[in-house]
Amino acid sequence: MRILNNENKKKILSLLGLAHRARKIITGEEAVLETLRANQAKLVFVAGDASEKTLDNFNRKCFFYHVPVCFELQSDELAQALGKALCKIVAVTDQGFFQSIQEKLNGGEENEG
Repeated sequence: MRILNNENKKKILSLLGLAHRARKIITGEEAVLETLRANQAKLVFVAGDASEKTLDNFNRKCFFYHVPVCFELQSDELAQALGKALCKIVAVTDQGFFQSIQEKLNGGEENEG
Protein backbone atom coordinates (compact mmCIF):
# COMPACT_ATOMS: atom_id res chain seq x y z
CA MET A 1 0.00 0.00 0.00
CA ARG A 2 1.30 3.43 -0.88
CA ILE A 3 1.41 6.12 1.77
CA LEU A 4 -1.13 8.88 1.17
CA ASN A 5 0.22 12.29 0.30
CA ASN A 6 -1.18 15.32 2.15
CA GLU A 7 -3.31 16.47 -0.79
CA ASN A 8 -5.06 13.12 -1.21
CA LYS A 9 -5.44 12.75 2.58
CA LYS A 10 -7.20 16.13 2.77
CA LYS A 11 -9.50 15.20 -0.11
CA ILE A 12 -10.38 11.86 1.49
CA LEU A 13 -11.12 13.52 4.83
CA SER A 14 -13.27 16.09 3.05
CA LEU A 15 -15.18 13.32 1.25
CA LEU A 16 -15.67 11.48 4.55
CA GLY A 17 -17.11 14.64 6.09
CA LEU A 18 -19.47 15.04 3.14
CA ALA A 19 -20.49 11.37 3.36
CA HIS A 20 -21.16 11.82 7.08
CA ARG A 21 -23.46 14.77 6.42
CA ALA A 22 -25.20 12.68 3.74
CA ARG A 23 -25.56 9.81 6.26
CA LYS A 24 -23.63 7.42 4.04
CA ILE A 25 -21.13 6.24 6.65
CA ILE A 26 -21.28 4.15 9.81
CA THR A 27 -19.01 4.77 12.80
CA GLY A 28 -18.12 2.64 15.79
CA GLU A 29 -16.80 -0.88 16.17
CA GLU A 30 -20.07 -2.79 16.67
CA ALA A 31 -22.02 -0.80 14.07
CA VAL A 32 -19.28 -1.31 11.46
CA LEU A 33 -19.12 -5.05 12.23
CA GLU A 34 -22.91 -5.28 11.69
CA THR A 35 -22.55 -3.37 8.42
CA LEU A 36 -19.81 -5.77 7.28
CA ARG A 37 -21.96 -8.80 8.16
CA ALA A 38 -24.89 -7.31 6.20
CA ASN A 39 -22.60 -6.77 3.16
CA GLN A 40 -23.39 -3.04 3.15
CA ALA A 41 -19.86 -1.73 3.71
CA LYS A 42 -17.95 -0.67 0.60
CA LEU A 43 -14.79 0.56 2.36
CA VAL A 44 -13.60 0.59 5.97
CA PHE A 45 -11.21 3.03 7.61
CA VAL A 46 -9.53 1.96 10.83
CA ALA A 47 -7.38 4.56 12.58
CA GLY A 48 -3.71 3.64 12.43
CA ASP A 49 -3.40 4.49 16.13
CA ALA A 50 -6.10 2.00 17.17
CA SER A 51 -5.04 -0.94 19.32
CA GLU A 52 -3.27 -3.89 17.72
CA LYS A 53 -6.25 -6.11 18.57
CA THR A 54 -8.64 -3.75 16.74
CA LEU A 55 -6.34 -3.43 13.74
CA ASP A 56 -5.95 -7.20 13.46
CA ASN A 57 -9.66 -7.87 14.02
CA PHE A 58 -10.78 -5.47 11.28
CA ASN A 59 -8.04 -6.59 8.92
CA ARG A 60 -9.33 -10.17 9.22
CA LYS A 61 -13.03 -9.20 9.04
CA CYS A 62 -12.54 -7.01 5.97
CA PHE A 63 -10.51 -9.74 4.27
CA PHE A 64 -13.24 -12.29 5.03
CA TYR A 65 -16.01 -10.05 3.68
CA HIS A 66 -13.91 -8.83 0.70
CA VAL A 67 -14.09 -5.18 1.75
CA PRO A 68 -11.10 -2.86 1.21
CA VAL A 69 -9.63 -1.49 4.43
CA CYS A 70 -7.40 1.53 5.00
CA PHE A 71 -5.19 2.10 8.05
CA GLU A 72 -3.56 5.33 6.80
CA LEU A 73 -5.60 7.87 8.80
CA GLN A 74 -5.29 8.63 12.51
CA SER A 75 -8.19 8.83 14.97
CA ASP A 76 -7.85 12.60 15.43
CA GLU A 77 -8.06 13.12 11.65
CA LEU A 78 -11.16 10.93 11.36
CA ALA A 79 -12.79 12.60 14.35
CA GLN A 80 -12.14 16.10 13.02
CA ALA A 81 -13.46 15.21 9.54
CA LEU A 82 -16.68 13.83 11.04
CA GLY A 83 -17.10 16.43 13.76
CA LYS A 84 -16.92 13.84 16.53
CA ALA A 85 -14.91 13.78 19.73
CA LEU A 86 -13.47 10.32 19.04
CA CYS A 87 -13.60 8.10 15.99
CA LYS A 88 -11.43 5.10 15.20
CA ILE A 89 -13.55 3.02 12.80
CA VAL A 90 -15.60 4.22 9.83
CA ALA A 91 -17.42 2.29 7.09
CA VAL A 92 -18.49 3.91 3.82
CA THR A 93 -21.82 2.45 2.66
CA ASP A 94 -22.43 4.41 -0.55
CA GLN A 95 -21.01 3.24 -3.88
CA GLY A 96 -20.53 6.79 -5.20
CA PHE A 97 -18.55 7.95 -2.17
CA PHE A 98 -16.61 4.68 -2.25
CA GLN A 99 -15.57 5.26 -5.87
CA SER A 100 -14.57 8.87 -5.20
CA ILE A 101 -12.50 7.91 -2.17
CA GLN A 102 -11.01 4.89 -3.94
CA GLU A 103 -9.68 7.17 -6.69
CA LYS A 104 -7.69 9.03 -4.03
CA LEU A 105 -6.44 5.87 -2.32
CA ASN A 106 -3.45 4.29 -4.01
CA GLY A 107 -4.10 5.90 -7.36
CA GLY A 108 -7.42 4.04 -7.73
CA GLU A 109 -6.04 0.57 -7.01
CA GLU A 110 -8.16 -1.55 -4.70
CA ASN A 111 -6.60 -2.41 -1.39
CA GLU A 112 -8.26 -5.50 0.02
CA GLY A 113 -7.53 -6.95 3.42
